[in-house]
Amino acid sequence: MAITQRWWLRGGGRSYIMILWQRCGKREWAIAVAGFAVVLLAFSFIISSDSSSSDHFSGAGTADFIPLTLLRNAVKRGAYCLDGSVPAYHFQKGFGSGSRRWVLHIEGGGWCNTAASCSFRKTTTLGSSKYMDYQVQFSGILSRDQSHNPDFYNWNKVKLRYCDGASLTGHPESEQKNDTKLFFRGQLIWEAMMDELLSIGLSNAQEALLSGCSAGGLATLIHCDDFREILPKDAKVKCLSDAGFFLNEKDIAGNATIQSFYHDVVHLQGAAGGLKKDCVTKMEPSKCFFPQNFVKSINTPVFLVNPTYDFWQIKNILVPGPADPLGHWHSCQLSIHNCSPEQIQVLQGFRDSFLKALSEFQQMKDVGMFINSCYIHCQTWISETWHGPNSPKINNKTIAESVGDWFFERKESKHIDCPYPCNPTCYHMDFTRRFH
Repeated sequence: MAITQRWWLRGGGRSYIMILWQRCGKREWAIAVAGFAVVLLAFSFIISSDSSSSDHFSGAGTADFIPLTLLRNAVKRGAYCLDGSVPAYHFQKGFGSGSRRWVLHIEGGGWCNTAASCSFRKTTTLGSSKYMDYQVQFSGILSRDQSHNPDFYNWNKVKLRYCDGASLTGHPESEQKNDTKLFFRGQLIWEAMMDELLSIGLSNAQEALLSGCSAGGLATLIHCDDFREILPKDAKVKCLSDAGFFLNEKDIAGNATIQSFYHDVVHLQGAAGGLKKDCVTKMEPSKCFFPQNFVKSINTPVFLVNPTYDFWQIKNILVPGPADPLGHWHSCQLSIHNCSPEQIQVLQGFRDSFLKALSEFQQMKDVGMFINSCYIHCQTWISETWHGPNSPKINNKTIAESVGDWFFERKESKHIDCPYPCNPTCYHMDFTRRFH
């Protein structure tokens, strides 16, 4: 299959439209919606430029297309996407030894912090099930191919579609403040989704792993203990957050851009009630959107997959557009290889802040981590970065092997990479390459 065909099948076409919108829209809209969509386009650039052979695209031929399932109990529970449509998920039944084992993956896609950005979002897949593809391809941690997903290939697998814009935390009480015909029901979506999955077999799980990417990785951390509570007490339950550890760092101009943005998200969508209670009693609720402020209080074992040069965070937290009015960082943001020595020094400072935020959490017994030095965002749901001969490695371990060692307690799995550009196995996003 041609690269362009595979790209469209994986959703790259729709993502490309989102990116065009991101470049033309207002700043808060760009931050709100485009974060996750850009990942899809970026991977298409890497794959198409790294190899002219379709064989390099491991998993494209073996991954399954899984149909969309609309949430049956949504109306009864009042669980709606931003536009009032019914939330949805994709489910693939496990087999053999995996028949009572489950892996859930929460889709990512940024957030919306204003009525205007949420109103736009509800006209996309990230705010309405009306625009979601009927089928999606399962790969990476959701792959059914044992060679690409050795530990979880035969488990029951669920991809939860993300359509609320607040990492599954919004509450309907906040809708009364706005005459916008928007539904802020993230917490209700989470609860209704879990009820339905319990009814189709999750309630009998022996082992379960809740995972998510980007805003879905943040949702994973927020709801990790909730997930543990609904499952059998004798089940092994753990959580995996991929690129969900968003840092509360000022931008290069000294402005608290991301903190202000999260404040608006939490206030608009009434998200405080969906956040960790022990955190919101100690500090302003929007600060509990930052994992560094609550991750140590999660009682369920957690694994973090995160690059210290997360391109989404660099573009939207460290160097948002208003902080770089003359565009000095534009070329660097397109490719880390274009960064000047002075810019690399700034990025190393961001890496230092990231590792400092993780330092106490890293010491906890049940914690696992794979913190690499790649210029990338999400890495667990793509076969090329999850597990394969050319996947990113630390200490000669792929992400999949590291997660497996941690989940099954084969050995301690806390891997932190050396600084860029030390790791030759990295996939670095390069937005300067022409798509072909």
